[in-house]
Amino acid sequence: MQVLEIVTQEELQTYVLRLADNVLILGQQVSAWCGHAPALEEDIAFANVALDLIGQAINWLNYAAILDAKDITADDLAFMRDERDFKNALLVEQPNADFGTSLMRQFLFDTYHYYLLGGLVDSKNERIAEIAEKSLKEVTYHLQRTSDLIVRLGDGTDESHGYMQRALDNLWRFTGELTMADALDVKMHQAGIAPDLKQIEKDILAHMKHVFSLAMLTPPETSFMQSGGRLGVHSESMGKLLAEMQYLRRSQPEASW
Repeated sequence: MQVLEIVTQEELQTYVLRLADNVLILGQQVSAWCGHAPALEEDIAFANVALDLIGQAINWLNYAAILDAKDITADDLAFMRDERDFKNALLVEQPNADFGTSLMRQFLFDTYHYYLLGGLVDSKNERIAEIAEKSLKEVTYHLQRTSDLIVRLGDGTDESHGYMQRALDNLWRFTGELTMADALDVKMHQAGIAPDLKQIEKDILAHMKHVFSLAMLTPPETSFMQSGGRLGVHSESMGKLLAEMQYLRRSQPEASW
């Protein structure tokens, strides 16, 4: 009989914050396309994806606030933490250089997110399983949409193919961190709270490679992967993103609707 690891409340909160920060930061990035996407259909689609991600972030942050030893709220966690306190992967904070970059970033995260949530629905933590099950319904659509668009643009015109290949070349080095298990990930898996990242990595890479083959895209041949975001070490773009996202709450902390 397997002996489950004992997880502290602080460790559980840190893990939940990783889940929350990924979708919060990506939701902030994706929302910037509202009114600026190259086609009306994509403008609406990206806006809806941003709303889904922010909604998921609220669910995770509400749970993280409950787990905190202090009397805080989800809003406090979103708007009053400093850059080093955020636990998101580096991929989701990468800038919206162009539409191709944003779409590729979304596809890479969607693939990871889909298989991660698929594992979390079986979590022994009921709250995590509930949030994951609800989120998975939305993310299933996200992955279907981005997979289709990656193929259409990658195997489209020379220009669209060039945009997608450059985006893949620039973002691929951030994908390794998504499944780079540390001591916390291992403990969460051993406690039956989270899936084995190495196990779902096989499914993630298989889906990515399948889509890339259809899109005539080739991932860079490199084993070097950027990491640090989940430990609070972020890229230059993160500070600018948080300054915009947190400005109103920090400048008017007593404001209310």
